[in-house]
Amino acid sequence: MTTSIVSEHETAPAEKNFLPGPVLLLGAPGVGKGTQAKALMAAYGIPQISTGDILRANIKNGTELGKAAKALVDQGTLVSDELVNQMVADRLKQPDTSRGFILDGFPRTLNQAAWLDAFLSGVAGALPVVGISIVVEYEQLLHRITGRRICASGHDYNTYSKPSRVPGICDVDGSPLVQRPDDSEAVFVERMKTFEAQTAPVIEHYRKQGRFEEIDGDRPVEEVTTGIVSSLKRLRRDSKQ
Repeated sequence: MTTSIVSEHETAPAEKNFLPGPVLLLGAPGVGKGTQAKALMAAYGIPQISTGDILRANIKNGTELGKAAKALVDQGTLVSDELVNQMVADRLKQPDTSRGFILDGFPRTLNQAAWLDAFLSGVAGALPVVGISIVVEYEQLLHRITGRRICASGHDYNTYSKPSRVPGICDVDGSPLVQRPDDSEAVFVERMKTFEAQTAPVIEHYRKQGRFEEIDGDRPVEEVTTGIVSSLKRLRRDSKQ
């Protein structure tokens, strides 16, 4: 299967009896990946598996894996693939993953992707991972991130798409609007470089196996969700042929 950006308005209801299986949901900063992950979780009753959450939970709970990870973190050393893989394996054995799950931040490397494929192949009835990437043009992402402004009360604006009536002033309470440090262009550029470097090999891994598609993310939220569901069903159907 070749990569296709789904842009047509497809009708694809998320039936509860559809088994989504493992879904690697990818997206650069600002594409709305978190929003779409929540929509899939609600539609299919599946969890989101975040390696960051798993790592913090193991450290907090003082598990053997957590103690090993904490020792590395305290030393300023990256947690090894082997240790991360063990934590993911423990999480995937939980009963809430039986119908599927959404992967967040994993796999980040080819080694992790190969390990995950092998792990799932050894689980009876487990479906293989399919990857779906939400794509938005660079300039549009730049505007989404660098245009964000927020007031002290949490009201949010965007200087490009959702400006306040008076520049720099909140419409609701009249307080100043500020740009968060993480929303600067310099930070955005670095985050994009990191994202592209980390995801390119993983994307190619699943693309070669016909288990990857791209979705046009520059549309209303509901339409992006519909496109993701359509791609997911198509990838699952094709993987059975």
